[in-house]
Amino acid sequence: MPTIARPTSSRRILRASALTAALLVIGIGAAHAQGKTLRIAMTAADIPRTLGQPDQGFEGNRFTGIPIYDSLTQWDLSKADAPSVLIPGLATSWAVDAKDKTKWVFKLRPGVTFHDGSPFNADAVVWNVNKVLDKEAPQFDASQVGVTASRMPTLRSARKIDDLTVELTTSEPDSFLPINLTNLFMASPAAWKKAFDAAKGATPADKSKAAWTAFAAAPSGSGPFKVTRFAARERLELAANKSYWDAKRVPKIDKVVLLPMPEANARTAALLGGQVDWIEAPAPDALDQIKQRGFKVYANAQPHVWPWQFSFAPGSPWLDKRVRQAANLCVDRGGLKQLLGGMMAEAKGVVAPGHPWWGNPKFDIKYDVKGAQALMQQAGWSAAKPLKVKVQISASGSGQMQPLPMNEFIQQSLKACYIDVDFDVIEWNTLFTNWRKGAKDATANGANAVNISFAAMDPFFAMVRFVSSKAFPPASNNWGYYGNPEVDKLVADARTSFDDKARDAALAKLHAHMVEDPPFLYVAHDVGPRAMSPKVKHVVQPRSWFIDLATMTMD
Repeated sequence: MPTIARPTSSRRILRASALTAALLVIGIGAAHAQGKTLRIAMTAADIPRTLGQPDQGFEGNRFTGIPIYDSLTQWDLSKADAPSVLIPGLATSWAVDAKDKTKWVFKLRPGVTFHDGSPFNADAVVWNVNKVLDKEAPQFDASQVGVTASRMPTLRSARKIDDLTVELTTSEPDSFLPINLTNLFMASPAAWKKAFDAAKGATPADKSKAAWTAFAAAPSGSGPFKVTRFAARERLELAANKSYWDAKRVPKIDKVVLLPMPEANARTAALLGGQVDWIEAPAPDALDQIKQRGFKVYANAQPHVWPWQFSFAPGSPWLDKRVRQAANLCVDRGGLKQLLGGMMAEAKGVVAPGHPWWGNPKFDIKYDVKGAQALMQQAGWSAAKPLKVKVQISASGSGQMQPLPMNEFIQQSLKACYIDVDFDVIEWNTLFTNWRKGAKDATANGANAVNISFAAMDPFFAMVRFVSSKAFPPASNNWGYYGNPEVDKLVADARTSFDDKARDAALAKLHAHMVEDPPFLYVAHDVGPRAMSPKVKHVVQPRSWFIDLATMTMD
């Protein structure tokens, strides 16, 4: 199988990350002996940001967002046998205005305090909305905008009605807003102001930047865990917040240590060597050994898509629908699943048949090399005249599963259908950051497709941000500039349907269109494999990208 040539910078990143992981685990034993400590090896090459809005994709939300902070709405992560659904968080209820569907009223949870002891209230909600939307606000932080505004693109303002009631206004009627708000984490305004008052800077903007840097080192959310130690690219230590507002989620584990280990074999070795208790995405060829050694492997179907996202910029080789359909017919997903030790589900679209959003598309994504070859020949390509494409990928990252062997497998598959693939391998967080800059930007480095996995539990996340013309860069993640009036009409129908059944019906029509005229090479759905020590108990592997640390225990 062809190998992927990694740029020198990528090799340095991987070597440095592996060395850092090896050095880190030396000092973990002493900490582990003090109380109940859970040590986790992440796929990220760095600690996700702790200042309120994490980076590193949804692995950031999983390990520094949800444990440290709360959001107005949140996902129910308590069940393994049913899809995660939206439940109240810091908001106890919400409703759209019957006369003006751009206005929502949220009732807030009483008695909640941040880690610094200051109260959570409507003023805090307004402050946190303004930190990413109001450029004139002292706390506005451009570095948090990219990972927040693109996830709730219609939110425009927040207004306090009383201490426990807030009104949110959107730019247009948007039934997706309560789901989008799971991505807006509430940081303590009082803790930030204390850092701002102590900060030095020539301008208010300089002071604000310094304040956020100080806040990130000692953040204050309202979540079930508090940060006790932070070292960039090395480790993050969390302690249980014993006064957490939700009695069911007051942590029983005293301490959590998060370690960045982007290389699958390094993570696996750390688990087998007793240096960590939990690893994300274990090396597939080590799964049997992991189980034989008494560790538990957890997996569950996730609302997740592992694709290539095509470019529709002028001159892109993917402009011809026949080529995109051919690529979708040419990948042996069953063989790829075998390569991954069974740890994936084969993708036939954004969602699977039977899902309320499926929509019965007329084009069937399956393994059909002859059908793919016929489409490619109709488009003017052949073995003697192959189509050359370039894909920007990462070597690791949140939800990226096993990106190097998976992409090598696809590269080999597509050769049979007259498609020659070249790769540009860059660091995960850089790739994720570049995502909003678009295929036309210099950061694409000539690539006409990008490999970034995504969550599919939120209709905006699952479909809208990839096909709406309003989501063109830098507004959101329509990296490839896919879109047309027909698609925009389907998006509008879904977004303005406030009845669940009507919204699902509109989303089903949109999904069918996205399978028949694919903006992606649909490859896999993740099952979120993670391996843990048998000492870790009460683990619920939900049907979600996320997992709740707060309800776990340790022997």
